[in-house]
Amino acid sequence: MSPREAAARLKDETIERPEFREDEKLAEPARLSETRSEPVAAHAFPAAPAPAAPPAFVPKSPLMTVAYIVAGTLIALTQGLGLSFISTNLQQIAGPMSLTQVETTWLMAAYLFPNASLTLLLFKVRAQYGLRNFAEVAVVVYVLVCLAHFWVDSYHSALVLRFFAGVAAAPMTSLGFLYILEAIPPARKMNIGLCIALTALAIPAPITGLISPTLLDLGDYHALYVVEMGLAMVSLGLVYLLPLNSPHRAKVISSLDVVSYIFLAIALGCFAVVLTVGRLYWWTAADWLALPIIAGIIASAIFAMIELNRRNHLVDIRWLTSREILHFTGALLVFRIALSEQSSGAINFLRNAGMLNEQMAGLYWVILTGSIVSGIVCAAIMKPGRASAIHAVSLLFVAIGSYMDSQSTTLTRPEQMYVSQFLVSFASGLFLPPALAVGMGAALKRGPGYILSFIVVFLTTQKIGGYLGSALYGTFVQWREQFHSFRLVSQLISTDPLVTARLKQFGGAYGKVLADPNQQTAQGATLLARQTQQQAYALAYNDSFLLTAYLSLAALGCLGIHVAWRNRERFLPNSNPVPAAA
Repeated sequence: MSPREAAARLKDETIERPEFREDEKLAEPARLSETRSEPVAAHAFPAAPAPAAPPAFVPKSPLMTVAYIVAGTLIALTQGLGLSFISTNLQQIAGPMSLTQVETTWLMAAYLFPNASLTLLLFKVRAQYGLRNFAEVAVVVYVLVCLAHFWVDSYHSALVLRFFAGVAAAPMTSLGFLYILEAIPPARKMNIGLCIALTALAIPAPITGLISPTLLDLGDYHALYVVEMGLAMVSLGLVYLLPLNSPHRAKVISSLDVVSYIFLAIALGCFAVVLTVGRLYWWTAADWLALPIIAGIIASAIFAMIELNRRNHLVDIRWLTSREILHFTGALLVFRIALSEQSSGAINFLRNAGMLNEQMAGLYWVILTGSIVSGIVCAAIMKPGRASAIHAVSLLFVAIGSYMDSQSTTLTRPEQMYVSQFLVSFASGLFLPPALAVGMGAALKRGPGYILSFIVVFLTTQKIGGYLGSALYGTFVQWREQFHSFRLVSQLISTDPLVTARLKQFGGAYGKVLADPNQQTAQGATLLARQTQQQAYALAYNDSFLLTAYLSLAALGCLGIHVAWRNRERFLPNSNPVPAAA
């Protein structure tokens, strides 16, 4: 090419380029409007800086793979036992510590206040300071907190220590997840990896019920702390022996992130405390319950104001309020509330009937077996596109199990609930892995920076949803118990021959220790009132089980409608969809 031709061509290109860029600018809004479903205002601010890309996967030997999975399971078990030891043994702990049931419940509330939200901030902490340092510091702090339990000598110091125990336990959940996923190949992380990790997080509750009676017999509630500290020290050794493959560090924490997180922590913590103790004081009887609710609402509003006016936001609230994520959040929340049928329904029903952990050991074995079997089955059948079918089966199992439990009486024992509770436990293990995989996929489509926003959704539905389900169950049972007690008492007329005979029978049982006939009659009336209340509680729990069955069927119906609408083109082959260009 001659110099003159080259100069002419360069001149032509410099003339055409501005026009091409201008046309490209004019066409940009049209292309954007075709490819995204949200309004332009929803992306007025860019997402937060994405965390560093994960390191390349290094295949491990089968022995090392098993070692990492065992380490992650043990870490998850250590974290889960910390809370389960308190929630499962409230009565056994309250006596030696000279506490009431309400005071013991405050130990749970102190634990949950920081634990409800701290995982969110720790996601960025480990990205900035390194996964190795994060793991070592997290486990060392947990060991120190477990060790400090042996010097607790007052109720107030126990509350403070349980608060720091909730802080120390928050990173343990992430560590358990990371260790299990570390050894799984990338192609298997979203099915086998998630199923193993979520199963490991589900087994601490039934294991606590199995080992607590023996531990309490050996050394009272101090034996619980010994086991917790022992597991934490074993976890510490595994963390040093089995290092995690850490990505490159990146500065992802800003000062405004800390300010924003403080308000989010206050909001979630206040809601967790109210949902834990509100039913015990009763919602409308204690005026002070309004204070944490108001504080939580104000903190949530301030958090939203900060995040909506930031460029590099901690949580993308606009994305969280999109139709897709609201649908996903609602589905997780409904199922989490339905799963409260097991922890707050069946277990509490048997405890109200006088069953202790020793007598419910068989039921705990059934729940543990259901969790493990469901994890194995879910890992085998979980593939893209099957989430709706798996969720439908899960909801159907919950509905069947809850309906079976709704036929209970005061003579029902754990053996009669084996089948129903296995179905509920199995459904729990089936539902969560596909739901988590779908949510993670939706976040990754937006970019790695949206993972943090998705974590907020998942934590809120699982943790706050668990507290909400327990509060709703307890409130509903208490309300229905009052209703049934009124109906039963109104039918007990003193002139009724059957009532008179039952009072005489109950009073005669005290004939050898009480010579006064009036005292015998009074004790007989007290015993009759106690049995009437037990019958009322049995009817109230049956109502709650039946309500759960109806809720599960309603959710199943909504799922069917959603799937049918999403696949409506298959049922309407003659429909003429509007072209994208139009």
